[in-house]
Amino acid sequence: MNDKITTFLNSDLLEKYLIGKTTSDETEMVETYISKYPEVQKAYSTLQDNLEIVAKSNAVEAPKSILNNILDELDEAPVIAINQVQKKWHKFAAAASVAALVFAATSFMFYSQNQKLSRENQVVVDEIFDLRSDIDQNNEMLSKVMRQLLRLNNPETEKYIIKGNERAKDLKTVAYINAKDKTSMIDVVSLPQLPEEQCYQIWAEVQDKMVSLGILNETDRQLKAIPYTENALGLNITIEPKGGNTNATLDNLVAEIAINNNN
Repeated sequence: MNDKITTFLNSDLLEKYLIGKTTSDETEMVETYISKYPEVQKAYSTLQDNLEIVAKSNAVEAPKSILNNILDELDEAPVIAINQVQKKWHKFAAAASVAALVFAATSFMFYSQNQKLSRENQVVVDEIFDLRSDIDQNNEMLSKVMRQLLRLNNPETEKYIIKGNERAKDLKTVAYINAKDKTSMIDVVSLPQLPEEQCYQIWAEVQDKMVSLGILNETDRQLKAIPYTENALGLNITIEPKGGNTNATLDNLVAEIAINNNN
């Protein structure tokens, strides 16, 4: 691999391109590298896989349809029809009374309509405010995805696939450990169902003891940080009483994997 490709891969252009944050010039440069260099194609493919993992853990509901809400509100607004008052010139006094009543009724209708429009305007203002809030939240979520993607794609990050033994054949989790940055993350892929009074707990093996890293829950399937443990020799998953245990029940060990400490 030449220095030019190495420099490109060490930049964050691939990550920015993947989430649509490159400029037009950067986009053209990235696409040229992807089409020209197999090393870049491979790195881009790996990034796509990592982004799928990150996206799964940050899934959010689609924003509200602001336009449809506004149109629905406007459709409900009543149409005001002003009926002409038939003039009866031979009964001027009666006509004047009727006109006064019509004027009063019309004024009240316009006043009511004005109040309704004011409320609808406030609804629109609130919707716009919510939309701006959603945009801010989405930008923050995008930044979070970017940070997680960069962390997963870091060459110093080791990936460990942890599979269950005969007692939990369908168990599968993926751990990401960076000894240089001292960070750890875990992605729960699948966990066999347990009785309500039991749970899965993950442990770091350090010399002659087990250090709890937390409880695993399939209903909370997402890429999440777990405590980094210095000089850990391995990761173990056991079945414990609901709420977790202070000491690992090794008789209930369902998965284990050794950790590479040659970083």
